Amino acid sequence: MSYQVGKGNVAVVTPPGTYTDMFNSEGTTAAGGNQQCGQAPPDYSCGLEDSSFSDAALRRDFIRKVYLTLMIQLLVTVGFICAFLYWDTLRKWTWTNTWFSYAMLAAVIVLIVAMSCCDNLRRQVPLNFIALGLFTIAEGLMLGSIAVYFDAEAVLWAVGATALVSFALSVFAMQSKWDFTAANGSLWVFAWTLFSFALLCAILRSQYLYIMYACLGTLLFSLYLVFDTQLILGGKHRKYELSPEEYVFAALNLYLDIVSLFLLLLQLIGLCR
Repeated sequence: MSYQVGKGNVAVVTPPGTYTDMFNSEGTTAAGGNQQCGQAPPDYSCGLEDSSFSDAALRRDFIRKVYLTLMIQLLVTVGFICAFLYWDTLRKWTWTNTWFSYAMLAAVIVLIVAMSCCDNLRRQVPLNFIALGLFTIAEGLMLGSIAVYFDAEAVLWAVGATALVSFALSVFAMQSKWDFTAANGSLWVFAWTLFSFALLCAILRSQYLYIMYACLGTLLFSLYLVFDTQLILGGKHRKYELSPEEYVFAALNLYLDIVSLFLLLLQLIGLCR
């Protein structure tokens, strides 16, 4: 059999014979003859489009790590606050050394930026736990140094209100099908608007504006707590979700939301008293 290729005088001659698919024939023989030659290859793309949370056990393990880490952080923070409130020597020392609060605030900001920007710092064990531990200690010292300027009763009321609000919002985020993860841009705009309002409050120095700022801030960080909780939970009703490797970063987000709620509720209770 011969046929001409192109316009030239080149011809391709094929000797007579039958075509045999050696690969498929060997596979058919090995499989006992159950496969047919020319069968389409299997589809290996099935399941690749699933998220990293496709395994329910992996998701439960991730959530367990996040909330266990968060509980340890909160217990350490409450311990520092109680030490500053009920240890008279430490309380008086904090009153006379106001630089301590600003130093702890600077340390907290540096650690937050480092853990947010450096992936290896928050993913590599045990470096991530060391960084998170240092951050928790610095945050606890800062909150304790702030709490000494309020009555112990007001601080305890703020702790109780924060625990109640955080628990209620976490349950709501777990049960609700409203997707707050898609509202990231709106929350960001709300945060910058609240920051501008804080500058206005600093200029006018009105108690009513302070109360309004505390109320709006409580609303903002309540929404952020629901947002971060749904990022952790993931699922089919969520647009975005966190990677299972980001359990330290997830605990950090929830911790910052709860701490911000505590500070705003403490300010609100102090102003109303």
